[in-house]
Amino acid sequence: MNPTPDHRGAPHRGNGRPEGVDDITVEALGALSKALETTERARGRLYDFHQLTGTADLQLDRAVELLEEAGHPEWAARVRSEILGRNVIPGHWTFQIVEAYNATYYRPFQQLERSAVDELAQGRDHLHEAEMKEERRTAGHPDHVARPPAPEF
Repeated sequence: MNPTPDHRGAPHRGNGRPEGVDDITVEALGALSKALETTERARGRLYDFHQLTGTADLQLDRAVELLEEAGHPEWAARVRSEILGRNVIPGHWTFQIVEAYNATYYRPFQQLERSAVDELAQGRDHLHEAEMKEERRTAGHPDHVARPPAPEF
């Protein structure tokens, strides 16, 4: 389905469907992009894990200090030797997990998605969403225009 213009014109040409791109290809690229977006969210959670684990490790310094101050040097020593600076999985701190995820999964996925969009849709991102926007807009409504206003320079 090709979008139809209204009083604010057609969608930005960067989001219009290139000639010869069929509905199934648009849907497939949309599914691929959605999966990458989900991966972006997972990656964010991985960074949350990394930062929260690092923060907890730094907070152990205060626990060790207080245990020593409270007269429990044996517990302070145990926390320091058994937990402080410990690998979260064998041989890995969280930054190494993030690096491995980025190198092994995230970047290859990102590159593949970009290559698919470049080759199958002439580099035009979000075709599925752009067409959905056109289908759902109310023609003539000021809050349903096709594009943002032109910048005033």
